[in-house]
Amino acid sequence: MKKVLISILITPILIVALFLAVLSIKYSPVYVYRLITQNVADVYDYRLYENRVVKGADNSFAFIQSPDTKYVEDLFQERVANSGFQTFDEWAEKSQTTALLFIRKDTILYEKYFNGFSRDSYFHSQSMAKSFISFLIGAAIDDGLIAGVGDPMTKYIPELLKRDTRFGKITIKHLLEMRSGLDYNTSYLPGTYIHAPWHDEAVGYYHPNVRKLLLKKVNIATEPGGTFQYNNYNTSYLGLIIERATQKTVSAYLEEKLWSEIMEYDALFSIDSKKSGFEYMPSRLIARAIDYARFGRLFLKKGNWNGEQIISKDWVVQSTRENKTIPRNIYPDWFGEGCKRVYYGYQWWGHANCDSTFQFAASGNLGQNIYVIPDKEIIIVHCGNSLEHYGDFDLWNVAERLNQQEEEDHLN
Repeated sequence: MKKVLISILITPILIVALFLAVLSIKYSPVYVYRLITQNVADVYDYRLYENRVVKGADNSFAFIQSPDTKYVEDLFQERVANSGFQTFDEWAEKSQTTALLFIRKDTILYEKYFNGFSRDSYFHSQSMAKSFISFLIGAAIDDGLIAGVGDPMTKYIPELLKRDTRFGKITIKHLLEMRSGLDYNTSYLPGTYIHAPWHDEAVGYYHPNVRKLLLKKVNIATEPGGTFQYNNYNTSYLGLIIERATQKTVSAYLEEKLWSEIMEYDALFSIDSKKSGFEYMPSRLIARAIDYARFGRLFLKKGNWNGEQIISKDWVVQSTRENKTIPRNIYPDWFGEGCKRVYYGYQWWGHANCDSTFQFAASGNLGQNIYVIPDKEIIIVHCGNSLEHYGDFDLWNVAERLNQQEEEDHLN
């Protein structure tokens, strides 16, 4: 009887140990350690990784300060009420909002920080980083280091052809638009919303050698140019292309082409490991909220920064405007089919409206947004650490509320 009890107790432990050993062999012991100890990603993850410093400008443009707290907070009252809270401050605390900036025509109407954060705090970009990687592809094209988005990815990563000749059909444009056809496992643990250990979002996030993963392990599932699939490997491959084309780290090129030109503060870019030294392109750029607003301003101004063209106007337009030649049926149903719909550009999200206006945004998990309303010259930056009482569509609702206010003012 004693032996049976011991066997019952030991068997699950042995199964778990064997499972972890298999994962360690397949991905690496470091991956397994990170998966266990870090579990679900949050905005403090960068503290657990090596980070490269991206230096800011010696002198940077400063927004005008003219606070109008009530005006801006009133725009969020529907969100506050729908969340069941009595006040804006209660919502900000419980939604784990960390920063909210509202800028109109270069004037800061609102800049507040919550839950222990301040202007000097670092804010994890999450997938807003994708829009910065897209910027660098445009910069490399401007510099003549990449011929154009029609280039096959294998022009810069030729060794992929040895694994699968179909890589030669995938263009930079396919990667930018999330239409590459790359295989991307999205499995969850049964009965939960927890990523399985082989979910590619987890694999790519915690792997200590993402460059090797891209070169050796990522496969092709479908023909490129077909169905849209939000896939972090697309952005990682774009980063590898930038590295190959520029012969620089992505951090160094980002500093040269953007940060040292327009940003006030230094930023950080987390790498997968000290040995590999490859930035985690899809999400681990770390910066100040006010500098995210500067990036929004650069794209609002179509790449022009106070008279200097930092990135070509054509690149901004291609990146942030809807490509109406792409069939809508390749997108998930929640993108919408009518005149009010979601679209996806070159690693930028967009909202099309029935009055022909649009908004575009760099967006990341847990409430990170750089939201640009071009027709009103408005930039909204929201940073947070939860999606329980906040979502990307909240800023679309704010944009609609602004339209309603204009109509009401016109009637009055």
